[in-house]
Amino acid sequence: MSYLEWAAAAFVLINVALVALRSVWNYPFALVAVTLYAFVFFEAKLYSDMLLQGFFFALNLYGWAAWMRARDDSGIPVRWMTDSARRSWALATIVAWACWSFAMDRHTDAVAPWIDGAIAMLSITAQWLLARRRVESWFLWIMVDLIAIPLFASRGLYATSAVYVVLLGLSIDGLIQWRRAATTDNAAV
Repeated sequence: MSYLEWAAAAFVLINVALVALRSVWNYPFALVAVTLYAFVFFEAKLYSDMLLQGFFFALNLYGWAAWMRARDDSGIPVRWMTDSARRSWALATIVAWACWSFAMDRHTDAVAPWIDGAIAMLSITAQWLLARRRVESWFLWIMVDLIAIPLFASRGLYATSAVYVVLLGLSIDGLIQWRRAATTDNAAV
């Protein structure tokens, strides 16, 4: 465990706690966290997670701008997806996972390309839905946490694994808070 991993973990925890509270100030912490984690995952040969950090950086910039425009007196408004949107996103995520993981398995020395790929593709979908302020993003973050905890522990990333245990709790809390805050209309993504 390195100081870099511990610093990244701290920034992630602050970020997710602020997201659960629907605070737009989560984004500066997210940008620092993903930058640090790119280096951590490279060293651990978790290349899907390493590359995912670049995607997170770009999407966090987008989310920050989108959330700034969406703010009102009660915070950031959130909504549920339509059933059709849920099915479409699920299918796209599964196809992306299969294609990505196959490529990582075939063309890199990644240690867990299918599991790491699942974390990456679920995270991409979750982060996109979070930027779009959809409640379903929290269900995906819970899945990511449950998959990531044992993977990161198996790679000796114990601080990161512990962070994901905390993130699991924060994700459950985020789901509860966002469900309460969600508007009743089912605006499509």
